Amino acid sequence: MSGIYIHVPFCATRCLYCDFYSTVSSHNKEAWLQAAIRELEQRRDYLGGDELATIYLGGGTPSQLSASELEQVFEAIYRLFAVDRDAEITLEANPDDMTSAYIASLRSLPINRISMGIQSFSDADLRVLGRRHNSRRARQAIAECRRNGYDNISIDLIYAIPGQSLQRWEANLEEALSLRIPHISAYHLTYEDGSPLQAMLEAGQLQSASEDDSAAMFDLLLDRLSDYEHYEISNFALPGRLSRHNSSYWEEKKYLGIGPSAHSYDINTRAWNISSLSEYIAGINQGQSVLETETPHYYNEYIMTALRTSRGIEISRIAARFGEETASFILQQSAKFITAGMLETKADRLVLTRKGMFVSDAVIRAFFIEDFSTK
Repeated sequence: MSGIYIHVPFCATRCLYCDFYSTVSSHNKEAWLQAAIRELEQRRDYLGGDELATIYLGGGTPSQLSASELEQVFEAIYRLFAVDRDAEITLEANPDDMTSAYIASLRSLPINRISMGIQSFSDADLRVLGRRHNSRRARQAIAECRRNGYDNISIDLIYAIPGQSLQRWEANLEEALSLRIPHISAYHLTYEDGSPLQAMLEAGQLQSASEDDSAAMFDLLLDRLSDYEHYEISNFALPGRLSRHNSSYWEEKKYLGIGPSAHSYDINTRAWNISSLSEYIAGINQGQSVLETETPHYYNEYIMTALRTSRGIEISRIAARFGEETASFILQQSAKFITAGMLETKADRLVLTRKGMFVSDAVIRAFFIEDFSTK
C-alpha cells in the first residue's frame, strides 16, 4: 500500500512564517492543473502498481481549488491508480475558504478528511502570524465541516508565538478540546531563513519566546491532550484518527509526490520536483524530467523518523539491518540520555521521554553516523 501527495502551490496571501513553496498569483492555476495530471500519467508506474492507501492534497492552499478543479485531479488518480476503498483522502484547507457552499461542493468528491490551518483561536496570535482568517471564521469553518458531514477533522496549532502568554496558549488548547477535534498537530513556531517573520526578528520588531516559556507551553500541551494518543512529537489523535498519510512517511512506505517541490520515495531513491511553478509546468509539458534524486541514508533516516514517534528505535531492527556493531553504538550513545531522563527503554525499543521530546533534535543528532554505508 502506498500514497500520493499532490502539492497545490497557490495561496491567497503568504503567511509571515511559512517557507513552503507557494505563490500568491493564480494565473497559472489551469496550467498547473493540466501539468499535474500529465505528471500523474507520466509517473503512473513509480509505485510499482501498489494500491493507494492514502491521498493527500497539501500546499500551499489546496482549498484555493474549486470542486470542479479538484474533480479533475481525482478523475486522473482513479483512472491511473488502484485506490483502496477505505483510503484516507485529505484536503488541506484555510478556514477562510471553508464556506458552507464550498464545503457542500466537495461532497461529490472522495475527500473524507479535512486538515485546517487554524494555528490559533486568538486574533492577536493570528495577526502576528499574518493569517488571513480570524478566530470567529476558524470556529465557523469547523462547524460548517461537521454540518456537511465531515467529522474527520485535523487542525494545526502553533505555540511560542511572540507575545503569546501561557494563559493564551492554554485557552487555545481548551478551545480545541471543547470542540472535540479528532486530530491535532501542534508545532513550536520556527523562524525559517528568508521568511518575513525571521526578518522581523532580526530587525528587533518582535521577540521570540524564551526557552523556559517554550518548555512550559510544551508541558501544558502534553498535559491538556493526555486523552489523545501522542503518536509523534507534534501529533495527537483520538482513537482511530491517526493521520495514516503522515504515518506512512515515518514507516518507510512508498509515496509519489506530484507538483512543484513535491517529494517522492520508492524505497530505493528519494526524489523531489523543482521548486518553480513555471519551470515545473514547462518541463512536464515538454516531457522533460523536473526531478532531482538521491540515494537515502537509510540508517540516519530511520533514526530521524522512528525516534520522533511513540514507537521509537527498535534495537533488533537496527541489528538485523545495519549490524550488531551499529546496535552496540546505539546502546552506548543512549546511556547518557537514559541517565539524563531523556530516553527510556520499552522492551526492545528506545523511546523519547517528555523531557527528551523537547530537545529531540539534539538527541536524534547524537545517533547519526555521517559516513554510514547506504546499504
